[in-house]
Parts: sequence; structure tokens; C-alpha cells
Amino acid sequence: MVVGSLSGAGTDRVFHALADATRRDILIRVIRSGQSVSELARLYPMSFAAVQKHVAVLERAALVSKTRRGREQIVTGEVEVLRRAARLLDAYEEIWRQRAGRIEDILSEE
Repeated sequence: MVVGSLSGAGTDRVFHALADATRRDILIRVIRSGQSVSELARLYPMSFAAVQKHVAVLERAALVSKTRRGREQIVTGEVEVLRRAARLLDAYEEIWRQRAGRIEDILSEE
């Protein structure tokens, strides 16, 4: 693998979690500032349980973590996992750029 910092299953979980707009929005909010699941649930037109399921998907992908603060669980973003995903996408972009460069070389030879 070009970028070995995300395992195959880990990569699948990260991109599955990021494939949903609500989960991306939750991730942005908790990266800016940790929030409880209750606080997050007030922000979306869906049930508390639905928001909790979105957070669970993000947590399985290691994109967020929860810590207990009194009776609440505070959700915070894990930026390093996002950085690894970005590096993986950068590696794919580099492969694409190298191929495009080779095509340009071939075309300039003719």
C-alpha cells in the first residue's frame, strides 16, 4: 500500500463515516469544540438516538472519542485520523499526477 498508516478496514470505516453529511457536520463541530451528545442532538432535526448512532459510526472509525464529564459524555474530534485520510488521498493524487505527466511526455515525443 502506498500509505500504510490506515489499515484496510480502518480506511473503510473512515470513508464510510465521512460519506454522510450529518456525520461530517458533527465531526466539524466536535473538532472545533467538544460537545455532549445531548448538545449535538439539539442541533439536528432527528432523534437523540439517531444522533447517537451517527456519533457511534464516527467513534468506530476513530474520528471522535468520548470522555465522561459528570453525567455527560463529551465527544471530541480526533484530527490525526483525518490527517491520515488526507495523506492517503494525497498519495492517490500523486499517482494520478505521475500518470498525467507520463501521458504528457508521450504526447510531446510525437
